[in-house]
Amino acid sequence: MMAARRLDSDPAGFFHAPVMLTEVVQALTGIEGVLVDATVGGAGHASALLRALPGLRLFGFDRDPRAVEAARSRLSEFGERALVTHARFDEIEATLDAHGIAEIDGLLADLGVSSEQLVDAERGMSFRLAGPIDMRMDPTRGETARELIERVSQEELADLIFELGEERASRRIARCIKQALLAERLTDTLELRRAVVRAVGPRRVGGVDPATRTFQALRMAVNDEPGQVKSILSLARRRVAPGGVAAIISFHSLEDRPVKRELYGRDAWEPLSKKPLSPSDEEVEANPRARSAKFRAARRVAASSEESE
Repeated sequence: MMAARRLDSDPAGFFHAPVMLTEVVQALTGIEGVLVDATVGGAGHASALLRALPGLRLFGFDRDPRAVEAARSRLSEFGERALVTHARFDEIEATLDAHGIAEIDGLLADLGVSSEQLVDAERGMSFRLAGPIDMRMDPTRGETARELIERVSQEELADLIFELGEERASRRIARCIKQALLAERLTDTLELRRAVVRAVGPRRVGGVDPATRTFQALRMAVNDEPGQVKSILSLARRRVAPGGVAAIISFHSLEDRPVKRELYGRDAWEPLSKKPLSPSDEEVEANPRARSAKFRAARRVAASSEESE
């Protein structure tokens, strides 16, 4: 989902440069039958897999309507081999059931935020651009980050920033955000960043902006990212057939930890590598946002006694 260039052929203008494309194709080579791409994005992974694996039928999903539009356009050349649906992770099984698909042969999920979402000021995910405090991956439903800030108490906001942003200064930050809200100085994302800076100062640790963790926490809460990761891992456990492969790219520890527990910690899976794979130096140079990616893939070796968990 991370990106460094624009594909002019996409009618939605969706940014796209698939992360760790070679590694993904290698992990899923040999798969025939049904593959679920749970984060189809601009269809970079999906189109490469459909070309490389002629026996593949792909069900692509994304919660971002613009990504769905772009993916449908790019995958139209594959006809009935590709179906793209607007859905969250926890809605994927309903589509599979509607098509009579009890098991799948492959599952791919590229977690995190696309560059399209980060560079579009109207999404409200960037602390470098002035935009509404929105942060929804799907702008058609759910509460915005601003509405969340208004709804929760200062203590609840602090807990959220601490747990999802792993931000130790969460108490001060929550207090400053609430003060800005009361003073009507929380009208856009730049004012939200200013509230964070008032709490922690303009420090940068290793080049990381002081607002990074707070914006991450709010985005994750608005989009229920921990719950959605749990849903996709549950889908893998219940639907990937023996011999099938689950392949997941994560971008920070809160995503990678549950992925590791599922794919590397259960005897129903055989990891395809001892450690998670990382992008090459060449890829990071071309697409710096890929630098924190971790790729884990595992083959299903048996039905699990823990499937109901």
